[in-house]
Amino acid sequence: MSGRIPPDGFKGRGALANPANRFDRAHTESIDDGWFQDELPSGVPTELRIDTARSIIARNDSPDIAFEQSINPYRGCEHGCIFCYARPSHAFLGLSPGIDFETRLTYKPDAAALLRHELSRPGYVCRHIMLGSNTDPYQPVEKQLRITRSILEVLAETRHPVMITTRSTLLLRDLDLLAPMAAQGLASVVYSITTFDHDLKRKLEPRSAASLARLAAIRELRAAGVPVGVLAAPMIPAVNDSELEEILQRAAEAGATNAGYVLLRLPLEVADLFRQWLDTHMPERAAHVMSLMRETHGGKESSRAFGERMRGSGSWAKLLRDRFRLACRKHRLDTGYGVAPDTSLFRPPRSGQMGLGF
Repeated sequence: MSGRIPPDGFKGRGALANPANRFDRAHTESIDDGWFQDELPSGVPTELRIDTARSIIARNDSPDIAFEQSINPYRGCEHGCIFCYARPSHAFLGLSPGIDFETRLTYKPDAAALLRHELSRPGYVCRHIMLGSNTDPYQPVEKQLRITRSILEVLAETRHPVMITTRSTLLLRDLDLLAPMAAQGLASVVYSITTFDHDLKRKLEPRSAASLARLAAIRELRAAGVPVGVLAAPMIPAVNDSELEEILQRAAEAGATNAGYVLLRLPLEVADLFRQWLDTHMPERAAHVMSLMRETHGGKESSRAFGERMRGSGSWAKLLRDRFRLACRKHRLDTGYGVAPDTSLFRPPRSGQMGLGF
C-alpha cells in the first residue's frame, strides 16, 4: 500500500506507519517534492488472501507458554492492537508489521480438512490445542468465513480439548459447540482485557470488542458452564498498569475463575511502532514509559530471555507481580490456566484424509 499515512493514522487502525519488513533489501522514504498530491484517504480497506498451508497445528517448546500445540486460522489481525507481539510475523509474508498487519490478512480455507488429516495420523498424541495463540481466531471476517467454527466442529467431533484466547465477542456464536465440550472437560476460554478507558482502548486496540462487552461475554460463558479466565494484557507501565486490580476484580465479578497477566513486549518492529504511537498519543509521558520499559528489561526495551520476556525483571516488575498475586488472592482467582483439559476422551476422525488428496 501507499506509504502516505495521515499523521494521526487511518480511522479504525492502530499503527501509524507501514515500515518495510526486516527482510526487505530495498527501503523507500517518502518526501514532499512540492508537487500536487491527492488528499489522503481517511481509511484503508482490508484485503484477504488464501493461505495455502500444508499443515494446521503449530508446536512449541517454550517454557513460558503452557501449551504445546496451537492453531491460527488467520494471519494478520484487524483488531489493530499497536502492542501486538505477532506483528513481526507478517514479515514472513513479505508484508509490513505496520498497517499491512491490520489490513492484509490471510486465511486458511482448508483448516478443518487439514486438522482432520493431522488428527488421524497413527502417531498423533492428543494434547490440548490453543486456538488463537498468535492472532485472534475471531477476526471480523470470521462471521462470514466460519473457519474457526469449522475447526471447533472437528475438535468437538473428535472430543479433542481446546482453549481459546480472544478479544472478540463473536465467540458467543459458537456457544452451541463450546458448552457441550466444556461439560466434558474439553473447552475453556480466556478473555484478554487491556483497559476500561474507552478513549485509551480506541487508540490501543481500535477494532476489538469493547471491554464491557467482554465482561458480558464472560458472564454468558459462565452461565453456559464454560470455564473462563481473564488475561490482563498487556500491562504497560504508566499507561494502563493502574487498572490491573480493576480488571481482575470486574472479571472475577463477571465469573472468571482464573487470571494471568503479561507485561508489554516490544520484539523487533513492534518497538518502533509503539514508540511512534506514544509520541503521537502520549507525548507528555512517552519518555517516562520507555524508561520504565527499559527498567523492566535490564536496560533494554525488550527481552528474549525465557522467564523474563513476559514478566520483566527489576523492582517495577516485581511490584506488578506482587500486585497481581494480591488481587488474585483477594478475588479468589486461580493464577494458573484453570482446570486441566481431559485428553482421555479423544477419538481420531473416521475420515482424516478426505478432501486433501494425500
